[in-house]
Amino acid sequence: MTIDLRADPIALTAALVDIPSVSRDEVAIADEVERALRDQTTGFEVLRHGNVVLARTDRALPTRVILAGHLDTVPIADNVPSRLDRSPAGEQLLYGCGSVDMKSGDAVFLHLAATITDPVHDLTMVFYDGEEIAAEFNGLGAIERELPDWLAADLAILGEPSGGWIEAGCQGTVRVRLRAPGERAHSARAWLGDNAIHRLAAPLQRLCDYQGRQVDIDGCVYRESLSAVRAVGGVAGNVVPDAAELDVNFRFAPDRTVDQAIAHVREVFSGLDLDCEVTDAAPGALPGLTAPAARDLVDSVRGHGAGGVRAKYGWTDVSRFAARGIPAVNFGPGDPNLAHTRDEHVSVRQITAVTAMLRDFLTGTSI
Repeated sequence: MTIDLRADPIALTAALVDIPSVSRDEVAIADEVERALRDQTTGFEVLRHGNVVLARTDRALPTRVILAGHLDTVPIADNVPSRLDRSPAGEQLLYGCGSVDMKSGDAVFLHLAATITDPVHDLTMVFYDGEEIAAEFNGLGAIERELPDWLAADLAILGEPSGGWIEAGCQGTVRVRLRAPGERAHSARAWLGDNAIHRLAAPLQRLCDYQGRQVDIDGCVYRESLSAVRAVGGVAGNVVPDAAELDVNFRFAPDRTVDQAIAHVREVFSGLDLDCEVTDAAPGALPGLTAPAARDLVDSVRGHGAGGVRAKYGWTDVSRFAARGIPAVNFGPGDPNLAHTRDEHVSVRQITAVTAMLRDFLTGTSI
């Protein structure tokens, strides 16, 4: 199978969906993307690094834009090959694993690489593996460590599904594990022990009472939240437990650093006789919409009468670019709420609209 980058992005999306690429099994799709970029584009240097496919121009233009998308999907759920259908309202939809997350975004980027002949920005394409699984397998992280010069740019656009909105920056995340001590006893003589599960009542009440900040950054409102996501305790049906654990996840606005976020979580639970261990943390990404290239992208999107700009709720790989001082946004077709579902599907209209908006931005048509 050879994918046609000059085909309509809708057909190209379907062709990508029809190449199974569950995480850790991306060789076939990486082969096809590499072959197509080498054979069907001009002016691009193409490099293969593992199952990451990189391509870039060198036209000595004043700015550089990265278009990045992951090639892998979650496990297939009887939703490959792709199929076209219509909603009850008559909207044409493309169904299939990865159609939303994020092969429609990849298709838009690949199509533009093959069809734009007069860009106003130099372009770097990054199609990477391992995004849907543990961070150690993330191909973009490998490029960051081993080929960092490929990630230099004035703006990075990730094709994550955003419904055709610019979802700027992203939230940071911190996970902590609270451990409550206790003393074991027979439940018939509970007063002789100290119930560790009961000790979780105080931190749970603080979570119930917690009011997260809402922070406006560059016109994007980020809402913070602090949530219990796991509780473990108990020994047997007749034993007062001597240990219990509560996992808490803090999603924080990108104006906080990771250290500040951890300090905030510790403050929320201060004064309680609990051990607090940080089990995971990742920084957020500021939207950076005041950067010239980012402003031009916003103008292109708004010029089409599209949704405009909003904050990204959740963590994405834009954080990697923001940490390098590069403004980064999520911008692609598809409803993110449909990602990873058995019924995953993308609006054909959105694929066409995002392609047109990005074409205008990359060629300077709307500036």
